[in-house]
Amino acid sequence: MEFKEQKIIFLKGKKSILRPLNKKTDLESCVRWVNDQEVIEYLSIYLPSSEQDEEEWFDGLQKRKNDVILGIETLKGDFIGITGLHQINWKDRTANHGVIIGEKDHWGNGCGTDSHMTLLNYAFNTLNLHKIHSSAVGFNERSINYHLTCGYQNEGRRRKQIYKKGEYWDLILFGVFKEEWLAAHEKHQNKK
Repeated sequence: MEFKEQKIIFLKGKKSILRPLNKKTDLESCVRWVNDQEVIEYLSIYLPSSEQDEEEWFDGLQKRKNDVILGIETLKGDFIGITGLHQINWKDRTANHGVIIGEKDHWGNGCGTDSHMTLLNYAFNTLNLHKIHSSAVGFNERSINYHLTCGYQNEGRRRKQIYKKGEYWDLILFGVFKEEWLAAHEKHQNKK
């Protein structure tokens, strides 16, 4: 009798699956992504990261009680990125959102938006969080539009906060409450 490994699905969206990270299968991709200048152009990462650095990060995930970090897969099972809720404040019921779509051939195909809508559903309807906040570097139009599509509202900016591409850029601040997300989620669900 042949044993077939069961696919782990924690959350499922229209285009994506969110599941726990697996160091054995995901480490190599993560090391590649965090060292790819195109991928990290919009992130706070700027130093090279070794396999050992990433192994230590994976090993520390279980100790992070104020973070929910999940792998993003396509419905076909391709591991394409990581998303998460970070710095969860259980008293005020807030969290910060982060995402990395490392596989560039999946940029712009809606998997990032779908995975985020799925994560927000979990944040608001399972964890009972009140507000999710996030940010985008001022030149990152794709991220700004992604936030707005997911229901986020622009809450301001930190002027010339981020140094990238040889100059300082504003950091655009976003926040979303459940009712704002619900309106965006309904549009997302009705979109083909």
